[in-house]
Amino acid sequence: MKSITINGSQRESVGKKSTKALRNAGQVPCVLYGGDKPVHFAADEIAFSHLVYTPNAHTVVINLENGESFNAIMQDIQFHPVTDRILHIDFYQLYEDRPITMEVPVHFVGNSRGVKAGGVLRKNSRRLRVRAIPSLLPDFIEVDVTPMRIGNKLYVTALENDDYKIMHTENTVVCQIKRARAAMALAGMDEDDEDEVEGEETAAAEGAEATSEAQE
Repeated sequence: MKSITINGSQRESVGKKSTKALRNAGQVPCVLYGGDKPVHFAADEIAFSHLVYTPNAHTVVINLENGESFNAIMQDIQFHPVTDRILHIDFYQLYEDRPITMEVPVHFVGNSRGVKAGGVLRKNSRRLRVRAIPSLLPDFIEVDVTPMRIGNKLYVTALENDDYKIMHTENTVVCQIKRARAAMALAGMDEDDEDEVEGEETAAAEGAEATSEAQE
């Protein structure tokens, strides 16, 4: 997984007055957990732009003025309710031999058979929680929707990988191909009718494929 470097300075005082002074100076107060004791530090707000305002997932290298360096992930962030400025960030320290859980984006690729036939790709899960040691954390999980037909659903079980564990229940739907609403309206169908028809079409398609394989 790609990493972003944050250069900061350790905080001697963590009181409300000093915290306010930091924010007024354009800095973000932060805390790093996971070590022997919490590490309080601050960094320029602009330093977090590529970490916070992005759909991508990153680990972080925190370099402090005193020479200390830590590998971490962002665990929690607080924004101002009116201005949306960053108020505070919590980080969690990484260790190469300890698994960590974090969310990574899902990248959908391909043009599905169902979409070509007039269906609509519904992306149910745009991010997934995965657990792995830091060196095996993926930048993203790629999902090829090319073979999917109308009525097909792709579950997280189809994305199992030896490098990481997906931390969702087996019935979690990542994406599905739905019949277009306009086609449903013309046919006088509602969503319950659609689910029933899609189930029959999926079963029929699977049966036809099984028959074809048996003949081969």
